[in-house]
Amino acid sequence: MKKLLAPASVRGVDFATSPLLASRTPNWRSRFIVAAVGLGFAGLLGRAAYIQLIGTQFFQMQGEKRYAHTLEMPATRGRILDRNQQLLATSVPVPSIWAIPKEFQATPEQRAKLIKLLGLSAKDFDAKLASGSQNFAWIRRQAEPALWAQVKALGIKGLYEDREYRRRYPEGESAAHVVGFTNLDDQGQEGIELAFQKELQGKKGARGVVKDRLGRVIEDLGTGVEPADGRDITLAIDAKVQFFAYQKVREAVAQHRAKAGSVVVLDTQTGEILALANYPSYDPGARAGLNGEQLRNRALTDIFEPGSTMKPFVVAQALESGRVKPESMINSTPGSMVVGGFAIKDAHPYGGLTTQGVIQKSSNIGTVRMAMMMPPQELWEVYSKVGYGQKPQINFPGAVTGRLRPHKSWRPIEQATMAYGYGLSASLLQIARAYTTFARDGEVIPVSMLRQEQPASGIRVFSPETAREIRKMLQMAAGPGGTGPLAQTIGYSVGGKSGTAHKQEGHGYASNKYRSWFVGMAPITQPRIVVGVMVDEPSNGVYFGGAVAAPVFGQVVQQTLRMMNVAPDLDVTPQVMAKALPAAPESF
Repeated sequence: MKKLLAPASVRGVDFATSPLLASRTPNWRSRFIVAAVGLGFAGLLGRAAYIQLIGTQFFQMQGEKRYAHTLEMPATRGRILDRNQQLLATSVPVPSIWAIPKEFQATPEQRAKLIKLLGLSAKDFDAKLASGSQNFAWIRRQAEPALWAQVKALGIKGLYEDREYRRRYPEGESAAHVVGFTNLDDQGQEGIELAFQKELQGKKGARGVVKDRLGRVIEDLGTGVEPADGRDITLAIDAKVQFFAYQKVREAVAQHRAKAGSVVVLDTQTGEILALANYPSYDPGARAGLNGEQLRNRALTDIFEPGSTMKPFVVAQALESGRVKPESMINSTPGSMVVGGFAIKDAHPYGGLTTQGVIQKSSNIGTVRMAMMMPPQELWEVYSKVGYGQKPQINFPGAVTGRLRPHKSWRPIEQATMAYGYGLSASLLQIARAYTTFARDGEVIPVSMLRQEQPASGIRVFSPETAREIRKMLQMAAGPGGTGPLAQTIGYSVGGKSGTAHKQEGHGYASNKYRSWFVGMAPITQPRIVVGVMVDEPSNGVYFGGAVAAPVFGQVVQQTLRMMNVAPDLDVTPQVMAKALPAAPESF
């Protein structure tokens, strides 16, 4: 074997004399490298200690966000029921359509069909996709189940369904101003839905889950918190009475080409509001294109000068104080009088009238003569006690106070005009409640939107004897020779007072715009209900309250008492004959 020899070029190299290898490395460099490596390890150890010992909770939470999620479990909103447990509002589950925009994939044909089903333009659809994040965007909330079924059948990737609750209102527009409505997030916006939002909404639950990258739930975490459903609210409203009252005021508005109308029905034993109806109205479940005229709960929010409905309170105080008796003669000659330089007139010159006749004929002059017998404070106290100038104490949004100025500021002419209902203002509910004073033998009672099991406790205003005398006068006013014979109904005795007033516009009164109303009670001997009717701006040539509002009063009274199983207290024949009698003109 030949011996292998290194090439001559290699054999001649002397490594010991190489300038590169022979150079001496400085000590600081090696130390620097060792120190840098040591610092690197120390930093890694410190970061590991921070993550494992100090910042453990933070990093665990960040990790859980990638896979652990908390799902809200919505509570079912409480129902709204009438006094007989009939549904006025309830919640039903409906599908809501949402998308993951980054996963959304659709062919042009699928996209066109989807947009058509949703009733959107291509621009609006793109805006919805871009309205959320890349992982979530609402497409249609609270859709109809049939719509989701059609959308799902398209097979578009990235579209999903969630379950939400939508409110249903079985009574529709007849009870709209009572129940109100909620928004898409189930928050009450009007009526009982708003007034009892806290009780109705309940408390949401929560459920911990693990989701995969596609958002699918693959595992539960823990037991979670069960939702607490909202509480049911039982109202004093009777759905049948409510519907009938709404139907009749709607017909009156159409017949007289009026702007609007309202009806209030009160139970005189409990103070319960059996009906509170307004027209125009709206469907709480379909609110597209609503306007303020439809939303206004006029029976509570609209205030107006009560007109002749104030006269019974003046006469009652004159009787109570002993200044007059029912048969006392009141001078109303010659049909006009001057107070503070202003003329006050009656519709016709009546000459002398008894106290009873003042109410029956609705005499301004007779009422003013009795009012001027009293100091302003005495009259103000009567008005205040029966609720004028005070906000109704009901748990319901929108109830207004009205206006009753302090008696110290009254001039003689103001005291005179307030006696027949000008110079103060009130809502229809306030006027109807004030009339419970006569229905309850001199006690004014609180009113309630909620079902009451016990009789209401009232505040004494007049003696029982005075209240009964006024009821007799109200019966005369609603009978032959009075201003409201069209209020008569078959089988039941009624009593009440009509009112008519020019509408205020700015600082004056419109010459051709009126409000007409009628407020009364039945049966007159032992009143079971008080009914108030108001029709705003009748424009077909008839505007007196006795002709416009009184017939609605009679129809509502008759139907309500029948539904309440109140026995008739009169024969049929006399009431049918009274229907044919014309109403006497009112002074206003």
